[in-house]
Order: sequence, then structure tokens, then C-alpha cells
Amino acid sequence: MTAKLDLIAHVIQLSIAPVFLLTGIAGLLGVMTSRLGRVIDRARALEPQIGDGAVEHVSGELKVLARRARLISRAITFSVLSALLVCAVIVGLFVTAYYAWTPDLTRLVAFVFGCALAALIAGLLLFLREVYVATATLRIGVPKK
Repeated sequence: MTAKLDLIAHVIQLSIAPVFLLTGIAGLLGVMTSRLGRVIDRARALEPQIGDGAVEHVSGELKVLARRARLISRAITFSVLSALLVCAVIVGLFVTAYYAWTPDLTRLVAFVFGCALAALIAGLLLFLREVYVATATLRIGVPKK
């Protein structure tokens, strides 16, 4: 019984790093969803202006906002996928350690962790692209036409 308890304690120690990764992903998701909310709020504020004669300007800005929303949405999707895969890694660690009848899942856990990191990288790249799109259309100090 003590050996099993020591093994579980070791697995808990090994799973600390993925748990911190989950915390980081959660923080990123908070930022991403906040940005998505701001994009949606801005689009809703602009839509009524289409009838006020500023169709061309508003239409262009709405297209940019739609592109930003798509990028953020994809970034959120990849980040959530990354978090789910990290959770699967943690479960795999515990299943492998606790149940002696399971096959060795070391390679599978390593592969799933690699997929989690790849999904996180994709989410971060999409988020970075959204930031570039947002700053490229930023007009500070430029008078509106």
C-alpha cells in the first residue's frame, strides 16, 4: 500500500507542470474572450451607422472586425483544445500509475502532450495575427473622413 501511495505522490509531482500550463492557458483564454467581446461590442455599435450614409467606412470597419472575430475564435478553439489535451495527459499519468493492468501509456502521453503544445502554439499564433490586424487598422490622431 505504501508503494502505491509513493507512486501516486510521484505522479502528482509529475503532473504539477501540466497543471501550471492549464493555469497559463486559462489566463490566455480570459484575455482572448475579453478581446472577442470588445470586437463584438464594437461591431454592434457600428451596425446602426450603416443607414446613416457612412456605408463605405462602416462596411470596411465591420469587415475588419469580422476578420478579427474569426481569428480570435480560432485562437480560442485551439487554446481550449490544448487545455483538453493537457487534461488528457494528466489523466493518462494517473491511469498509468494507478492501474497495473493498463499498458504503458508513456509514448501516448508524450504524443498527446506534444499535440497540446502544438495546439497552444497555433492558438498563440492566431492571437498574434489578430493583434497585428487590430493594430494595422488603428488610427490614433488621424481625423475621420
